[in-house]
Amino acid sequence: MPDSPIPGRRERKKAATRQAIADAALELFIEHGFDRVSVRDVAEKADVSTTTLFAHFPSKEALVFDREEEVDAALAAAVRERPEGQGVVEALRAHALKTWVPIVTDPRRESFTSLVNGTPALREYAERMWMRHADALGTVIAEELGREPDDPACAALARFVLEVPALTAGRHDPRATVETVFDLLLHGWR
Repeated sequence: MPDSPIPGRRERKKAATRQAIADAALELFIEHGFDRVSVRDVAEKADVSTTTLFAHFPSKEALVFDREEEVDAALAAAVRERPEGQGVVEALRAHALKTWVPIVTDPRRESFTSLVNGTPALREYAERMWMRHADALGTVIAEELGREPDDPACAALARFVLEVPALTAGRHDPRATVETVFDLLLHGWR
């Protein structure tokens, strides 16, 4: 039996609309460049009004990073819902292997990365988003370990873990890279 209720028709429709907007935006941005595509262009391609678009996404940059809230929720769940007896680092390793390795090996990653790296507004947004993820994860780790929310060790662990996708990019064996990074976290430098 699932832990959460099955979403109703309205929620499914909202999710489908959100995904259609994000897909249309990314397609247009990759094809024409972020700065050459307007929000109106995206809304038109997704067959929604600009009001509907902004009901789902607070900014043009957010259209590119449409899974930001899901990433935070998944990181928190990996730590909070880990099996009994499993440490935080091992839980985050399992999360990285399950979710990040497939992303790193996705053939669309190269065009997405080029779009972000080639657009100053998107690079800045990505950096701010990364910091929000690191702060949120650090806080969750601290809560789980019974430490102060601003514990520097928990903050450092969160930031290091969030570097794993960047460390795996372009590697011949991303899975082995993830394992190496987490072994370092667990056992230290040898």
